[in-house]
Amino acid sequence: MFYSLVAALMLGTAFTSCSSDDDKNSPTPPEPVVTYHYDLTVVAGNHGGMSKDKSHITLSVTSLSDATQTISFEGKGAEITNYTMESITDGKYYYQVPVSGDRFSKLQFKGNKMTVVQEQKFKENTYKARNYTHAWMGDNTLLIMSTDGEHKKVIWTKLNTTDMTITGEGTLSINVAEGYNVLTTSGVLAYRKSDNKLFYFYYNKKETSGSSKTSNEPFFRIAVVNPQTMAVEQEIVNKEAAQMTGSAYGELLQQTVFFDEADNLYLSAFSSVNKKNIGKLLRIKKGALDFEEGYNAFPEAKGKLLTVQYLGNGKVLAYSGDNAVGTSIGDVAYYYSIIDVNSKTSTRLAYNGTEIPYSSGSFSQRSVFNANEKRAYFGVNTADEQCIYIYDVATGKVTKGVSIAAGYYFDQIRLFED
Repeated sequence: MFYSLVAALMLGTAFTSCSSDDDKNSPTPPEPVVTYHYDLTVVAGNHGGMSKDKSHITLSVTSLSDATQTISFEGKGAEITNYTMESITDGKYYYQVPVSGDRFSKLQFKGNKMTVVQEQKFKENTYKARNYTHAWMGDNTLLIMSTDGEHKKVIWTKLNTTDMTITGEGTLSINVAEGYNVLTTSGVLAYRKSDNKLFYFYYNKKETSGSSKTSNEPFFRIAVVNPQTMAVEQEIVNKEAAQMTGSAYGELLQQTVFFDEADNLYLSAFSSVNKKNIGKLLRIKKGALDFEEGYNAFPEAKGKLLTVQYLGNGKVLAYSGDNAVGTSIGDVAYYYSIIDVNSKTSTRLAYNGTEIPYSSGSFSQRSVFNANEKRAYFGVNTADEQCIYIYDVATGKVTKGVSIAAGYYFDQIRLFED
């Protein structure tokens, strides 16, 4: 009887709705307009790279497209001191472990100053600024991972980023392998949504932390983790590359891992060839747990593959080095390419028919992809200028954007919702 009454009420409601002139004439509410801005971070005088001993200046701008504009940081922006430029970013916010190393911070750079939205003191697990990796599991669950203070264990903490509460923490069942002394500092973490798997990439080292010389195991490892229980389901020693890019800083400084539309996982890595590090772009196919044997989407690498950003449709914006020109952060030895993960080829980016000159600066994310515009913005510190170029995904055309005033070295660009 109850279900019959409910059905009758629903039918009556539907009938009334269909016959209402007011409802038929009601306009469809417009989609909310999302606007964006860019946070530019520079260092005065020289390259910042790993920002431990450098003062960075950050400035928010609404657009990077005007080629006639030169952005000056003199008396503008803010010098970031209590917080680091090594951050996790999502939507409107930065998330990080600040310099104090005692809490998790949710921040917003607003009105050209860093504002604390919420902070959460550590509970059991403690982390150092700059030295951790992360993965998003859903919109509001952020997983932080790192090795402990002695680099013997891998610790983890889950945060609800809505209110920054700690929803879980613990230690993975990973131990230092026999014959080695410590684990790599942070490793790299990725979450595959299609089958609810976490991939933690790490390796073992012989020397103790802080040693000037290290001896790593020849191939890094893949720990496959259940994100609900945080149990290590499988541990694999890969056969395709020696190290992951950015293993000490996770993805705080540079993007090194991504998924394509089919949920295939790609990771920037490298191996030593004639005592020089040569980059590779490896793939774990959807449903698989180990890298695809023999697959390397960037076989033309001249040095380390530093950052990768997926642009859709098999295209990747890559920033890499040329060992023949130099390998230090100040060398003008780095260049941008578009990698095609299907054909496993790369094309160096050019402007007006001429390849964009080599840039200086290795560490840090000097590019960003605005998916709303389908345009990628990337910064170049050439021998003659500091400039942002724009790559249009639909046309493949490169145009010039804003310039950076002389005396400042471009280090980072981030995209945020207003």
